[in-house]
Parts: sequence; C-alpha cells; structure tokens
Amino acid sequence: MNLIAFSLLAVVGVKLPTYHLQHERVFAEQTNEINRAVLVAVDKLQATAPDGGGYFVGVKAVPAESPIGVPISIFGQPLLKPPRGTSYCSGASYSALIGALDSLLESRSSELTVDRQEAIRMQELNGGRREDMVKLWGWWNADGPGSLYALAMYTSMGVRVGALEAEPGDFCNINWVKGPGHSVVFLGWDSTPEGEPMMRYWSSQKGTNGLGDQTSTLASMSGIVFTRLTRPEAIFEFDPTKKMERLKIEYDSATVVAERLKRSGGLWTKTSGR
Repeated sequence: MNLIAFSLLAVVGVKLPTYHLQHERVFAEQTNEINRAVLVAVDKLQATAPDGGGYFVGVKAVPAESPIGVPISIFGQPLLKPPRGTSYCSGASYSALIGALDSLLESRSSELTVDRQEAIRMQELNGGRREDMVKLWGWWNADGPGSLYALAMYTSMGVRVGALEAEPGDFCNINWVKGPGHSVVFLGWDSTPEGEPMMRYWSSQKGTNGLGDQTSTLASMSGIVFTRLTRPEAIFEFDPTKKMERLKIEYDSATVVAERLKRSGGLWTKTSGR
C-alpha cells in the first residue's frame, strides 16, 4: 500500500471517534485479507470495552496486571483468564493477533498441538504471569520490537515492512522520545491542522482509558517498527522450544518518515474526526 492509496480516506473525509466498531468497515479496502482479519478482531475486542475498560500496568500488584480484561482463547483453548478487567498495550495488540489467527485458521484447529497451544498462552497454567522472552507471548511482550521478535523471529508468521509501506492492520512498536515504548495496531497516517504528520493506531493506553484509537505526532516518537502477519499457518509449524536472544533492532526513524510524508504532498489518511 502506498501514500496515494491512503489519500482515498482523505477524499471521503472519514471521521472516527476514540471508541468505535468500524475498523474493518472503514479500512478493509486499504489493506489485505489477513490484515482485515486483524481489524475484525480489533472490533470484537473494542466491543467488550465501549469506554476503554481501564488501563493498568503493575507487575507487582496483587492481583497482577492483566494483558487484557477479557478471557482470550484460540480454537476454544484458553490462553488467558484475566486477573483484572483492565488492559495494557502489548496485551491488546497480541489479543488482536490471536483473534485474527482464530478466524483465519478455524477450519484447521485440530492441527494445533498441545505444546504449541501452551507456547501461545498469555499466562502460566497456574494463572501466574508469563515472563518476558518466554515463548510467543513472552517475546511479544518483551521490551523493544516485540511484534517483530514474535512474528518474524520466533514463529516465522510475519515479516518486517517499511513505515511507508504499512497498511491498516499491521502491528507497530513505537519508541517514544520521552517514556517507554508502545505496542499497537496501525490504522493510518494523519496530520495536525498545521500539517505535522501523525499516526493513528488502536491499542490500550492511559489516554483512552484502555482500549481505543489514539493519534500521536511522529515528533513524539523517536523510532517505529512495523511487522505484518503474512503466514498465519506457521502457528502449526513453529518450534515452541526455540531459544532466542534479544537482538539490537534498528528502528525506522520517525523524523525521516515524517519528512517523507510531508514531501508526499499531504497524501495521508484523514481519520482523526476533526
């Protein structure tokens, strides 16, 4: 997908609120079939939290933080019994991934082995927290570009894509200029009234009280990494015992991306509702 294609949304003047169930309807024509399944999953998750559902991060809290505030399963097999009704960013984006896999591969559900199902879990069998860099969720939830670690390196279910080739439904890891990183589902490019490029995305964050759409300036970001789900069937093939080390990943420069968006003549998505 290119910037000219994104300009179609600017022409039709799409206006979306923070909380809505129109991700698939609005963005379906701007992306591919697999990403559309991600957007459908986003809508289903958002339907469980019409006001966001609450945002909470507290590893040492009792009960512990919950990646997302609703039970998550794949092919009817449980992955998470939430200890809280709140959520945080990587839990939201991972749940969208699981929802997409569940719908895309439902007819092959019997192929998911017990060891792979266990590797996909978002918590240990005793209900305890699954630590970072442990199996699929642990890599998704790891500091840094977790979506890239999990999809491109641990399971081979996905590939990295350049920022200007990103499509709605891609996964994105953001490094902020100030503060920790963010794990999101990309929706499109936008701009401030002054013409400064922005990114619209869906995730769980404090600013939306949990699940919801948020738009942030690229100037607030230092780097971004986009990862696309391309081989969902690899969920039946990956090695759940695979050992990996955290690698140094070079992020796309948000400053460079912003400059290229500006040079494109303002052809980016208008979805902020202004």
